[in-house]
Amino acid sequence: MFKPKRVLFEPDSFDYQLGKELFELFTNMEGVEVRKLKSSRVTGVDSDNISEGYVEAKKTMVVAVRKSLKFQTCKPSAHYQLPLVSSCPGLCEYCYLQTTLGKRPYIKVYVNTDEILNQAQKYIEEREDITIFEGAATSDPLAVEPYTNSLRKAITYFGKERKARFRFVTKFTDVDTLLNVPHNNNTTFRFSLNTEKVIKEYEKGTANSTARIKAANKISQAGYPMGFLIAPIFLYDGWQEDYMSLLIKLKESLHPVPSLSFELITHRYTTRAKDNILEVFPQTNLPMDDSQRKLKFGQFGYTKYVYKKADYEKVEVFFRENIEKLFPKAQILYLV
Repeated sequence: MFKPKRVLFEPDSFDYQLGKELFELFTNMEGVEVRKLKSSRVTGVDSDNISEGYVEAKKTMVVAVRKSLKFQTCKPSAHYQLPLVSSCPGLCEYCYLQTTLGKRPYIKVYVNTDEILNQAQKYIEEREDITIFEGAATSDPLAVEPYTNSLRKAITYFGKERKARFRFVTKFTDVDTLLNVPHNNNTTFRFSLNTEKVIKEYEKGTANSTARIKAANKISQAGYPMGFLIAPIFLYDGWQEDYMSLLIKLKESLHPVPSLSFELITHRYTTRAKDNILEVFPQTNLPMDDSQRKLKFGQFGYTKYVYKKADYEKVEVFFRENIEKLFPKAQILYLV
């Protein structure tokens, strides 16, 4: 279970019950520094070393109020993001949030959950079809769920909605508080998976694949629709053998599930993310040779470097053939 080194409270957070509860909780928790901020600007977490500052930010929880209630779109996985949390304690070197969160990715938890869900209701009412919300577009909310109960509240809310669905993905395993929530099959619980090589080299501070699959089995027994996000997919010497081992491990370890889907995302990066990664992780061996990639225009107005067509086609053939063979009833939602 993630335990922050310090918890900082924005002034407005005390206007909400959750803010008051978190202040009491962390004030009485041994080994946690608790401070009230004078504004929404985070101060007092300084370091002259960029790498050390990044790590300290990942140990820092900011209890805040979500000011903007305009939801971003979230292609291809959903119609809208549901902003319950921002950032996470994981130290994934490739994280695409390097583009937006930069070198100080403090973990922000929002205490105005009811207002966020009320805004979701407005988006639902605007559409005639089912509206899908993604709860992990800019975060891994499960890592802080034992403190916030935001996912529990969201799952319960969407369990009552006929025209809405909720989904989120995680690399963490604190699932026990979500096993008895009345989800009514309206929430898809997804786990991010990768090869042992990728997890060991690039996903520090997260659970290993065995622990993630064990947690997935708890979730499947609770009746949730289940999904796996295999991302980012890297092409390296022996990648086919390693990803085949992952799929076989999942096949052999996963209990029967009521509904199973896969989402597949190849590795990509922006110039800004690359620059941040090289500063924060100067010893990284992430494959970010621009000459080996092609440029693609992203949905939020920036360009990113993705694998060239021939490499992408290798990935597509490999995963579609093997997932169909090992999981014939599963659905591949997309490959990008």
